[in-house]
Amino acid sequence: MVFLDFIFYAFVVVVIIQAIFYLFFFTRFTFLKQEKKRRKNIDVSVIICAKNEAENLQNFLPSIINQDYPDFEIVLINDTSNDNTLEVMEQFAKQYKNIKIVNVRSNETFWGNKKYALTLGIKASTNEFLLFTDADCKPVSKYWIRNMTSHFSKEKQLVLGYSGYSKIKNSLLNKLIRYETLVTAMHYFSFAKLGLPYMGVGRNLAYTKTTFFKNNGFVNHMKVLSGDDDLFVNQIANKKNTSICFLKNGFTKSIPKTTFKSWFKQKRRHISTARYYKLKHKILLTLIYSSQLLFWILAITLFITTHNWYIVLALFLFRVIIQYSIFRAPSKKLKENDLLVILPFLEVFLILTQLTIFINNLISKPNYWK
Repeated sequence: MVFLDFIFYAFVVVVIIQAIFYLFFFTRFTFLKQEKKRRKNIDVSVIICAKNEAENLQNFLPSIINQDYPDFEIVLINDTSNDNTLEVMEQFAKQYKNIKIVNVRSNETFWGNKKYALTLGIKASTNEFLLFTDADCKPVSKYWIRNMTSHFSKEKQLVLGYSGYSKIKNSLLNKLIRYETLVTAMHYFSFAKLGLPYMGVGRNLAYTKTTFFKNNGFVNHMKVLSGDDDLFVNQIANKKNTSICFLKNGFTKSIPKTTFKSWFKQKRRHISTARYYKLKHKILLTLIYSSQLLFWILAITLFITTHNWYIVLALFLFRVIIQYSIFRAPSKKLKENDLLVILPFLEVFLILTQLTIFINNLISKPNYWK
């Protein structure tokens, strides 16, 4: 009985912690209205690093080329591809004068390191303002560049955007992928508005060339093969220099993985970078994840034993109601409304997946970016 009392009080504490995160942290994004910034016609370099992406470039590069923006260049980086990626780039470059190609050859010191390739691309870019996306990404509108770059200012030198994944009907994996993307966006947008920006996604991210070189680029984490986006943001972002863009015309969409194995492999690589975050970010993110995990473990234990079940049920419903209330607006803003129907199931599934990935990363480390 004493042990069950301990479990019960631990559950109460966990619910309080979860409520604090939802009501104090995540509401920063939930109730936020995106300000429409004044149009800025600044010169922009769109940078795309591609490794074996010939087909995706054929399909998605036109959506970049046809952006409604007065002056921009496209820097295409061929990162030691072994398909016909370079040939596809050259075909586009013959048709469009604003395309620049950076052909990265195999380098023993930096083999398989996307950051090395990106650095060469950034050096080759002409303009001060840099906008990044991936070869398998497509802007949702022809105003993507305009929306993202409108958030630059004298003070704001870093813009965090949103990149979702295309929907696949009747696919549980697709819902899980989009849910994880939604949750991640809620986290980094909310933390940024709280003055604690900690990450961004390279599929939709912008910063200035001056900021990049002033902070020595990727030097501090060059040996970490992932993290050209989140580790760099974690290194340089602060409450003064960071802005966020969640206007729908500023979104990009990516092709989602279609097998659990391939997605699991991708997430292993992404999650492995979190250990290099600043301590304050690691503490907060660990607290979020561990409180979620404990919430479900303790709730299930207490329901099975029926210990103080009426109080446990009230606390459980309290937390679920808060979760739905806080998720409703962000899911609408980021066009992921359909996920709300199975929100608890997706949460449990994601928690277990992340735990499995964490254990796998302790045993062996991912050693490639693609």
